[in-house]
Amino acid sequence: MHAPAPTSAVPAVRFAGVARHFGAVRAVDGVDLSIAPGEFFAMLGPSGSGKTTCLRLIAGFEQPDAGHIEIFGETVEGLPPYRRPVNTVFQDYALFPHLSVGENVAYGLKVRGVARAEREKLAREALALVKLAGLEARRPAQLSGGQRQRVALARALVVRPKVLLLDEPLGALDLKLREEMQVELKSLQRALGLSFVFVTHDQGEALSMADRVAVFNEGRIVQVGPPETVYERPANRFVAAFVGAANVIEPDMAVALGAASGLYSLRPEKIALLAPGVPAPDGAAAIEASVVDVSYQGAVRRLAVRTTAGVALTAAVPASHRAPASGDSVRLAIPLGALMPMEAET
Repeated sequence: MHAPAPTSAVPAVRFAGVARHFGAVRAVDGVDLSIAPGEFFAMLGPSGSGKTTCLRLIAGFEQPDAGHIEIFGETVEGLPPYRRPVNTVFQDYALFPHLSVGENVAYGLKVRGVARAEREKLAREALALVKLAGLEARRPAQLSGGQRQRVALARALVVRPKVLLLDEPLGALDLKLREEMQVELKSLQRALGLSFVFVTHDQGEALSMADRVAVFNEGRIVQVGPPETVYERPANRFVAAFVGAANVIEPDMAVALGAASGLYSLRPEKIALLAPGVPAPDGAAAIEASVVDVSYQGAVRRLAVRTTAGVALTAAVPASHRAPASGDSVRLAIPLGALMPMEAET
């Protein structure tokens, strides 16, 4: 399932039938993709799905076996990384420990032959952009993980790329700092107006930051669209399971609920608990189930239940509600409008 990119005469990045194989492994298998200028684009998928190989193909660290790649209308297959208008921020930051922060940031400018005074000025500006002004003289070992990540960002931005590539750059940070950096990355991207291409296996990162998300599986894009669409209307079983762990409603159960025969996704938070004797609301079906497990997750409790027909479902209910215990019988209300049709194939 493919959704059109935002309208643009010349895409920031375009893939046309791109493939990259490693022996018998089809790491990227005929990918078509268009990323707009100024777009925050996330490539989301499990390990081995092809997302990182696509990023490396944009960067020039890999070359395609088939297909065509353009960056702002320029054909780039065959071009080495240093001749492409892109730069990459890696998960491990790849900072030089023997250089100061300022020297790390200015390194790419030095390689390009920029005069010392100019590159030091540009490095200071880049560090100020990522809120590290005044730390030019420190060494990377004297910085926190979040600060090192900002240095890596400044180093990538100082050479003024047209496209910034981010290869799971938040993976080494703790949860609170990762969430803070998500907000700051998105704010920085908006301020700069650059195209950001962000690779992650974390659905929360992709959904919270991206303008559009491409979900990868087995070397192919299985769905691409705005985060809300990917989450609320997964294209198939894989997306439903990987992005938010939706329930998959098989045709037989759909008919029993009063819907047309077909395959549907149902988000756990759409299912409600019914009090004893209370009928289901209009447009919803009531089903009987028993609780298999209860998991407290802060704002919600996730209930693993099994219906009387033997179907396993997950419901997410507000934590403020009285929670049933494992083994309890419950009645669930399923709004028929919350059943989202999916493609039959996986």
